[in-house]
Amino acid sequence: MGCLGNLIWFIFGGFVMGLSWLLAGVLWCITIIGIPIGMQCFKFASLAFFPFGKEVRYGGGAGSLLLNILWIIITGIPLAIEAALIGMIFCITIIGIPFGMQCFKIAKLALMPFGSTIVN
Repeated sequence: MGCLGNLIWFIFGGFVMGLSWLLAGVLWCITIIGIPIGMQCFKFASLAFFPFGKEVRYGGGAGSLLLNILWIIITGIPLAIEAALIGMIFCITIIGIPFGMQCFKIAKLALMPFGSTIVN
């Protein structure tokens, strides 16, 4: 299911979400201070392009909390709204529910990316 799911995902929604993460990474990398945040965006863009077979583990400390707060204010909310809306559209049909669940996973990640790791 992973390879076929990723292919269908990429065609019907993953491409748009992955490009959004890449754009956010490029905008953050314009400033020297934002480069670590932009690199995190690039890492999660790969998850947005191909999420099936991958899991997100959340953790982190005080530094992650501060970066997550800054992230939510500037970039996280638009990415989370985009992923949630696409997820709701996918969940209209029974066949689309697994794809909608992947969107909701990415929406949660868009709100708390720092301190998170991707596990295969």
